[in-house]
Amino acid sequence: MRTGVFVFCVCVLSVLAPAVARAQDDPRPADRDAADHASSPWMLMSDGVLFATFNHQGGPRGGDELKSTNWWMGMASRNAGPGRLTLTGMISLDPATATSRGYRELFQVGEAYQGQPLVDWQHPHDLLMQAAVVWRVPIGTESHVTIAGAPVGEPALGPIAFMHRPSAAENPAAPLAHHTLDSTHIAMGVLTTAVERGPVTIEGSIFHGGEPDDNRWNLMDPGALDSWSARIWYQPSSEWQLQVSHGFLKKPEALEAGDVRRTTASVDWLRSSGDDFTAATVAVGRNDKEHGAFHAFLAELTSHRGATSIYGRLESVDTETALLQNPLTADAGLDLPPSLVTALTVGAVRDVTRWRGFEIGAGADVTLYAVPDALRASHGDHPASVHVFLRVRPPAGHMGRMWNMRMAKPVM
Repeated sequence: MRTGVFVFCVCVLSVLAPAVARAQDDPRPADRDAADHASSPWMLMSDGVLFATFNHQGGPRGGDELKSTNWWMGMASRNAGPGRLTLTGMISLDPATATSRGYRELFQVGEAYQGQPLVDWQHPHDLLMQAAVVWRVPIGTESHVTIAGAPVGEPALGPIAFMHRPSAAENPAAPLAHHTLDSTHIAMGVLTTAVERGPVTIEGSIFHGGEPDDNRWNLMDPGALDSWSARIWYQPSSEWQLQVSHGFLKKPEALEAGDVRRTTASVDWLRSSGDDFTAATVAVGRNDKEHGAFHAFLAELTSHRGATSIYGRLESVDTETALLQNPLTADAGLDLPPSLVTALTVGAVRDVTRWRGFEIGAGADVTLYAVPDALRASHGDHPASVHVFLRVRPPAGHMGRMWNMRMAKPVM
């Protein structure tokens, strides 16, 4: 099975690789894309980002480090029969640049490393983040049916994944709400069907519910298609989109017994003019576990004007009290109620130069926390965290960035 997956991924990425090579060789990406479109049945698109970050996490659980997080995604689309075929591939070098353990992030929990739960750390992405085939067929003049399959991909659950949200475009850190909202954006064995009519889209998926193991160089971690999800999108205009979703996750955490039922809702807004844009997201989520319900609220905003971006994120997240107090004895404290952690991040980025279309900027942010009484002994009364970073984006094509992209409705 792994051999078949490897061949599938190589085929997808081989179609997408020419777009990267041309982006590096041609200083005029918009002209290049227009020429590609005129001479080939394939429409090519790519996007990505690299953050090289000095990360200071305060308090007794904190520390300092230099890490890089990054991803690149390529997409190729063409007419195929009565519909349109799209291939997507997404990779990350996080396993090398952020290490297999990931990077420090206070109050973050989820997944495992070397047989122990990851606590106050954000796990890295796997080398292969997505490899998908999508076929979208028109039904009449207002409706479409989409069928999507991926050995690694995104089921119909949660808001737009944080890497593709323009409201999070300049923030180098994953949300604390990641494991309540959009952690399934890298799921194994995803099959999705979507029906779109006018502003409404209904999606359903089956997939493997277990999260990736800590071997981040694996192409995938196969398993039974034991989980499902459903999502409804409403897009009244090009600026607004709303979703509600629910899913059943079969034993998602390797070190945590039991299944999870996840419910999310979100509103996204994006207004752009040329290179300038303002984007906002508000999302809520709930994980129903065997030992209780865990809620999350997220609001984030990014505004880019000229060479300057400002961004912010406000979160309130229920966290596993015993796990954060002492990961080694967490099983003994499952009867403890969740602890509500609130985090506020404010930051800015200044574009300093462009090189062959690559956008290079320098930025910084600070995060302040409201710490519940149950976690003051372990994390301190008033911890604060700081990022100082260099941000690099590859050239944007004539169709722009791959923002607000989801697997069953590619940006094409």
